[in-house]
Amino acid sequence: MSVKKASTPGRNAFVESYGSQLLDASILLLPSVGFLPASDPRVHGTLAAIEKHMMRDGFVLRHDPRDVSDERQPIEGAFLACSLWLADAYVLAGEIAKAQALFDRVVGVANDLGLLAEEFDSGQGRQTGNFPQALTHIALINTAHNLSDAKKPVEKPVLQRSK
Repeated sequence: MSVKKASTPGRNAFVESYGSQLLDASILLLPSVGFLPASDPRVHGTLAAIEKHMMRDGFVLRHDPRDVSDERQPIEGAFLACSLWLADAYVLAGEIAKAQALFDRVVGVANDLGLLAEEFDSGQGRQTGNFPQALTHIALINTAHNLSDAKKPVEKPVLQRSK
């Protein structure tokens, strides 16, 4: 794929497909899979565009809400895995505090057993979609691991050894 063609001129952000102006949350995975380093200006532009256009009440939507089509009705909730992908991108970009805050926000909507669904409807204050959702839990584990690795030893919790 041509990196130049996949990003939008003037916005300096990656988009869902060639020639599109719309975003897609899957582009948050670009630095995680090594497509480009998180320090690349296009990755920073993509994160800024996602924050501006695809966040609802602190969570990331799966698809760009500016895409008006019959396929996307009714309006979907925020995808929790996508919110965690943004947290991972923050970690890679060195924005640990933003990553931790987003991680904590996702963990905060888990049920009493710590389980998470596919989506979160912030208007209704409840989880929606497939429940429990394996993709969300895999993303949660990955983000927890990434945050732990990114922290200095003094910031990590000390494990008590049993005698």
